[in-house]
Amino acid sequence: SRSQKDVLTIIRIAETGSRDGADFEANYTPAEIDEMVAVTKHLLSVRDTILRVNLEYIRSAAQEDAYRTEPSFKLQGSYRNMNRIAEKVLPLMTAEEVRQIVIDHYRGESQNLTKAAEANLLKFYEMECLLDEKQAARWEQIKKDFNKHKLLGGAGENDPVARVVAQLTQFNDGLLSIREGIAAAGSSYAKPQTLGEETVDRLREIIAGLRAVPVEVDIKVVPVQAEGGGIEKMEKSSPAVDVDPEVRQPVDGGDEPGP
Repeated sequence: SRSQKDVLTIIRIAETGSRDGADFEANYTPAEIDEMVAVTKHLLSVRDTILRVNLEYIRSAAQEDAYRTEPSFKLQGSYRNMNRIAEKVLPLMTAEEVRQIVIDHYRGESQNLTKAAEANLLKFYEMECLLDEKQAARWEQIKKDFNKHKLLGGAGENDPVARVVAQLTQFNDGLLSIREGIAAAGSSYAKPQTLGEETVDRLREIIAGLRAVPVEVDIKVVPVQAEGGGIEKMEKSSPAVDVDPEVRQPVDGGDEPGP
């Protein structure tokens, strides 16, 4: 049997990838240590999956039927499942091979369920991000049918009253969805509009380019001579000087534009 301290040391190495301070009570060869670490890494991955399954099983079992939106989850993540998977794990296996062992295990577990075997397996695939496009569509259809049957209750689809109630309920839900969509669209338009970063950067480039253009300004002061009269008449007349500003931009090459 292995020392408990050695087991904890192997787990720490597998979790951190560091062997600093690793002190074993028994004498192991480097190859033996590598094998133990490899197996432990695989088992930690299996453990994480088992925990996710167990948490989902507990959550589903605690939920009342009236609030379910999908079939109840019956697959379990117990120490028995862990033991059955662990005994198949080998040091030389890749992570993908270990993952396939877990998938095959729960595929077999789902077949042992008395009902909702397909739904439970697809839920497991969803939890582990294994659904392909076809399986995802099938899972959505199962959930849709589940909610439809729950809405009809025990009357079944052959009861005309139950069908009418179900259709009215679905119609009401559709109206609520439309109202929420309109409200969300209105709130987005009500927000102050801002320029995008690309537009702001472009405006800055244009402003910088305008500032870089050289501009010459000449101000000509022309004396204005009064036509007769005294000082009083000059005060009432136009100013003594006339300002004639001229703005021009030099042409490349130093030549000024013609008149």
